[in-house]
Amino acid sequence: MNRDSRTRVEEVMSTPLETISSSASVTEAAQVMRDHTISALVVTSSPPGIVTSTDVLGVVADGRDPAETAVREVMTAGVESVPPDLLIEEVAAMMTSLGIKHLPVVDGDDYVGMVSSTDVTAELA
Repeated sequence: MNRDSRTRVEEVMSTPLETISSSASVTEAAQVMRDHTISALVVTSSPPGIVTSTDVLGVVADGRDPAETAVREVMTAGVESVPPDLLIEEVAAMMTSLGIKHLPVVDGDDYVGMVSSTDVTAELA
């Protein structure tokens, strides 16, 4: 599927971007991820954050009640983001160096999508 070495984030990112409130429960976050077949959500907080399926799994593994645990308690705040015109190879390097699997895509002040390590791997394979 490797189209060429100039593939940009906007060509492989997931859209529309799914979001969730920081006050929502972890159960609600898990339901949104399941319903949209995705593994991360941007959290509409200030600054924006991200909650992932790994965060949800951590709540369950720790024996916490996901219905009683707020997203704000498990999310990562102040996440890195990328512009839609960034090259996929640059995103891959960024994910590797930061040890992350999801990057929100931001166009100006607007969150417009999400790129995952799965998107990157599929494109570079």
